Amino acid sequence: MPTDESASAPCQPYYVRTFSKPTVELFEAALPTLKEESRQCIENLLNYRARHTQAKFPRSQSAAVLVPLFIGRAGDLYVLLSRRSASLRQYAGDTALPGGKVELQDITVEDTARRETFEEIGLVPDRERVPLLCVMEPFLAGNQMVVTPVVVLILDNTMQPSLNESEVTSIFSQPLASFLASSFPFHPYRIPDPSIPYHTTTEWEWSGGGRIRMHSFLTGREADGVKPVFGFTASILIYVAILGYRRAPDFELQPPNAPTQAQQIACALLTPSNPLRLACEGEGIDTSLNSGTDMIEWDKSGRERENAGRQSGQNERKDGDAKL
Repeated sequence: MPTDESASAPCQPYYVRTFSKPTVELFEAALPTLKEESRQCIENLLNYRARHTQAKFPRSQSAAVLVPLFIGRAGDLYVLLSRRSASLRQYAGDTALPGGKVELQDITVEDTARRETFEEIGLVPDRERVPLLCVMEPFLAGNQMVVTPVVVLILDNTMQPSLNESEVTSIFSQPLASFLASSFPFHPYRIPDPSIPYHTTTEWEWSGGGRIRMHSFLTGREADGVKPVFGFTASILIYVAILGYRRAPDFELQPPNAPTQAQQIACALLTPSNPLRLACEGEGIDTSLNSGTDMIEWDKSGRERENAGRQSGQNERKDGDAKL
């Protein structure tokens, strides 16, 4: 009598189904120290797929940042952050994620994020030692630049940074889960003035109606001149943590009338004088198509998980998302 072997066969771990063999070996070497919460976070990010949209963005106003995660000694997930050089013309001295604008040779936003990160901190764009976890929906930076976060996992702890001192002064790490907390994730003695709250917010009126709230988190390195994680960078890390840990922060993320990122992008595309709109016109992109309902609702329904590129028996992930 025939038997269904597939029914009795043990299910392969998610990383075996997703990664190439060299990456699987690196991942399994890290498993003994990996906390269950961290393992689930990695799996959730791997399963995440940003919803596809018909919207097209001008390359001249497009950028990408890398969100480099790694497993700490105690099994928690940390994110690698950089302190921008004080000599830079924009955002000098800020705490930031590595990244930058799209260039001609980039085919996907992942290419942009990896190339810029290598140029800034020397993280080799090796997809086996630093595999892709997910590509998120884009954010609007400075009301004019579309920036897509690309989340990766550094598995090879022998990799050494090589800082481009003209762009980056130093790098450090912070627990990813700390961006869901309003209290100190580290001992207050690391803060020059312990009376200063770890998490603060500021709000302002949005031109399209409603209010936008921006968040700021101390790093514990303020005594060394390191600025808090704030604004655009903080927003990205909050959303990555929400997606990964599948829980809400212990603070209110946005006011009830806050616009979504997709609505902010759509408003910029509809504003005649906005650099994003002007770049669309210069590159022959029809902004009337970009501002449709699908664009407005993009991130409201952007929690779909697809199985594209993760078919049965396929070890190597194919990332067809977010082509430029």
